[in-house]
Parts: sequence; C-alpha cells; structure tokens
Amino acid sequence: MGPADTTPAPTAAQVRRTATLTVALLAGVWVIDYIDRVMMAVALPFIGEEFALSKTEQGWLITVFSLAYMLCQVPGGILADRYGARRLLLISLVLWSVFTAFTGLAWGLVSLLVVRALFGIGQGLFPGASFKALAERTTPAVRATAAGSILASNQLGAGVAPLIVAPLLLAFGWRHTFWVTAVAGVLIGVLLWKMLPRALPAHLNGTDEDPGQNPGRRPALGPVLRSASVWKFAALFCATNMLGYGMITWVPSYLMEERGISLVGVGVMSAVPSLVMCATTFAGGWLFDRWFHDRARLFVIPLLLATAVLLWLMLQAETAVGFTVYQTLALGVAGLSSMGILGMPVRALPPAVIGSGMSVVNVGGQIAGVLAPVLMGHLVDTFSYTAAFGLLIATTILGALIAFAVPQRQDQFTIAPSGGKEPA
Repeated sequence: MGPADTTPAPTAAQVRRTATLTVALLAGVWVIDYIDRVMMAVALPFIGEEFALSKTEQGWLITVFSLAYMLCQVPGGILADRYGARRLLLISLVLWSVFTAFTGLAWGLVSLLVVRALFGIGQGLFPGASFKALAERTTPAVRATAAGSILASNQLGAGVAPLIVAPLLLAFGWRHTFWVTAVAGVLIGVLLWKMLPRALPAHLNGTDEDPGQNPGRRPALGPVLRSASVWKFAALFCATNMLGYGMITWVPSYLMEERGISLVGVGVMSAVPSLVMCATTFAGGWLFDRWFHDRARLFVIPLLLATAVLLWLMLQAETAVGFTVYQTLALGVAGLSSMGILGMPVRALPPAVIGSGMSVVNVGGQIAGVLAPVLMGHLVDTFSYTAAFGLLIATTILGALIAFAVPQRQDQFTIAPSGGKEPA
C-alpha cells in the first residue's frame, strides 16, 4: 500500500468556489467558441461576394465545419475520459485559434473548405473535455444547473458576436477580423490553463462507484453506445438544434438581402434574439432542476410546439422589426426547453463516462449543424428564404414528437453494465 493521502478534504465553501470558477472559465471559452462560429455567418455575404459563391456554396462553408466538428465529438470525449480535461481543453483552444487565423488567408472556396474543416476538428475536441472538466469539479446536485449556465453562454456568444463582428468587418474587412478573434482565443486559452481549479475528490464529484455494482471497474464506452436513451436524446438534440444552426447561419444574410438592413443594423437585430435565448436557457435549467427533472416531456413538448407557432408568425411578419420580434420570442421559448433536452443525460450519465456520453448526445446536435446550413442554402437558391425558414418549423415539430419517446426520470435512463442490456 502507498502512503495515505493527507490532503485535507475541501470545505463546502471551497467546493462552491471550485464549481463557480470552473463554470465561469468554461462559459468564457464557450463564448469565444460561438463568436468564432457566428463570425463566419456574419461574414458570409462579403466572402460570397468576393469569391462569387452561391447560397448553397456558402452553406457548405458552415456545413463542412459542422461535419468535422461532429466527427470529433466521440473521439474528443474518449480522450477527455482517458487523459483528463485540462490538457485537451488547451489543445482544442490553440488549434481552433490557429485555424481561425488561417481563415483570413484563404484564396478561394476550396481553401476555405479545408481551413473550416480543420477549424471544426479543433473545436470538436472541446465539448467532451468541457463536460469532463465540469463533472470533475461539480457535485451531482448542481451539475444540471451548472451545465445550463454553460449552455446559456453559447447563446451569449451568439448574441454578442454580431455586435463585435459587424463593426470589425466594417473597420478592418473580413480577413483581419478573423485574425483579431484568433488572438483572443489564444489569450483565453492561457487564462484557462492557469486558473482552472483542481478536480474535486471522487466522493464529492460522484465518480465513486456503487460498491454493490462491479466494484473497482469504470464504465466503458460500449454500454454508452448501446444505450437507447443516449441515442433518443441525440435524435431529439438533432431535431431541435436545426433551429439554432439555421438562424445563426441565414438570418444575417436574409436581413441584408431581403429586408435591406445595414450591417450594423443586422448586428443589433441578430444579437437580440440570441441574448434573450441566453437568459431563457439559464432560466430553463433552473426550472428543470426545481420542478421538471422527472417530468421532461411535460416541460419540453409544450415549449417546442409554442416555438413552432412563433416561427410561423415570424414568417408572416411584414416588417424586419416584426420578424425580429417573433424570432426573439421563438428562440426565447426554445431556450427554456434546452435543459429539458440536455439536463437529463447530464444528471444521469456516470461521471467516469460523461465526456464520451455527452459527446454521443452532442453528435446528434451537430448532425443538425451539418444539415441545416446547406439544406437551407439550397432552399434559398431553389425557392426562397420563406421555404428555408419553413424547414425549421418542421424540424421543431419533429423534436416535439421525438420528445414523447425520451426518458422522463433518471431511473429510466440507465447505462447497462458492460456486456449487458439496458433495462426497458
């Protein structure tokens, strides 16, 4: 036997401080993550004009990123579970910052596609490491709320991105704008490496196993991949994430081309819905934890159906302001549902495999990132923006239908032992 561990157990205040600092740091990185993503959507009209790209080709610039990002989800989760979160977080940040800078050096469609795919690989390593870092530094009782805070930061990034990117595009052009944000990514990576606190002891973060079930063994990836519940949530995340990817990619172009709004005006009008969604995502996490954690369908389905109605009203709006008002309401209601969709797997997955498990769920969401930009671009080229946004109504309703099949309680969402079958 080795020497006994004499490290004193952390106090309740230290546990809270560890969770708070971890969430703040990860949320900051997610904000930079989404600024880097949304920047391409805001810059699309300028890039498309410089290289004479069709809407379908512009959509492929978003889709190729999403495809690479999706394919790296499970490998990133496995690496985080095997080697720890801190190192992978830094590697991911540095990689995506480098390829953000390279975007500004592109000379045509092919070079843009290659660089954006490499950018997707860099960012694709981040979610699994992020969820792993969160699981290691929070207690199970607050984990869903903590995850809700991080998810809310996604929308904060999507909201502030147009406000930051639009003036930069006007002042420096699209190439230099990518270089500026690349530097910001490197700086926050260094900050994360220096300030991320140590993981909590296993008995506090929940990585201690039930001694009555396979003592001494850690859950493997195989049971996660065989879990029907994991894949149901992946399908739900795919259907509902079409809305976010579709709005981020095509609303700026729509407002400029169809409504005649200036670039700065587009920045403001694109920011408001995402900032509202940021607030409602956080509120949805709190509501879900407090009242609906064992009644996910009751929480999610009415919200998704209400979102679909608001999207239909958005398409009927006669003015750009009316369009933005209904878009804001739709995304605000959709934000409330986010933690009903992701809160259950965050709470129920064993922390030892939460990196790989949430990566599988996130693959579903990123399939939406692959499909939405290019499908909507094709619909715009072939029919109209109305047809493209109509696709989002259909996928939101599909999400409500899938929600009937997802587990509502933690005891229905079980990771079977290796070699076994998940309970029905």
